[in-house]
Amino acid sequence: MKIMKKNLKASVVCTLVLPLLFLTSCNSDGPEIEKPEKVYYDLAQRRMKANNFFSAIESLEAIEVRYPFGRYAEQAQSELIYAYFMNGEDEASHEAAEKFIRLNSRHPNIDYAYFMRGIASYTRDKGLFARVFKSDLSNRDISGAKQSFSELSEFLTRFPTSQYAPYASQRLIYLRSLIAKNELVAADYYMKRKAYVAALRRAKYVIENIPNTSETMRALRVVRDCYKELGYFELMDDIDAVIDANKDVLQNEEPAKNRNFFSRNAPSPVLS
Repeated sequence: MKIMKKNLKASVVCTLVLPLLFLTSCNSDGPEIEKPEKVYYDLAQRRMKANNFFSAIESLEAIEVRYPFGRYAEQAQSELIYAYFMNGEDEASHEAAEKFIRLNSRHPNIDYAYFMRGIASYTRDKGLFARVFKSDLSNRDISGAKQSFSELSEFLTRFPTSQYAPYASQRLIYLRSLIAKNELVAADYYMKRKAYVAALRRAKYVIENIPNTSETMRALRVVRDCYKELGYFELMDDIDAVIDANKDVLQNEEPAKNRNFFSRNAPSPVLS
């Protein structure tokens, strides 16, 4: 009788435990099934066409992690620069461009990485308020604009015939005007506080480093006023002569419009 009771208990335990073990094994995630590289890439393309850049980034990052030496690895790295930018991740876009330049210096589409590095430098440093309301940026911190100016200038020096060169040239015109305005805002600040040497330094920077902009005449006048206040009357007369000689040319130059050249829009990389 005792033996029968023991067998019955064992039978009950087996009946209860085995189904649980079966269910547990069925419900476990197990190892994730690896998708072919092209599946990830095609999925990323469809997502980008649908402007679903967040999900496209996931697919492109999967290629970068799982197939670092695969057929689509370099193209995925290039398209990550674009996808990050379009998703508003400017810091990630800039870092991806830097990484691509570092790892693929001889890639046929390396010009795109240099170009987007300059674009992302500006937008990553631009405040939300300025983006939304398109406020005047000349009286704000424009360190990002200066870095963008430097990087886009390098891009044009390296790749003057690139298909992205006209796009970059337009942005450099805007940046030149923005940087000049910013320097003159600082010059006006110093003038009001009678710090004429500091104001003179700012205005001369514009004339010497950012010439032929809509702000050139304004910079010349600041220099003239500084010389007058400092008692450098001969130098003041020289600047007056320069102003008179270039009055028609500089005054007729159309000032740069406060256009948003760095909106959330950029060309996508060429497929290699």
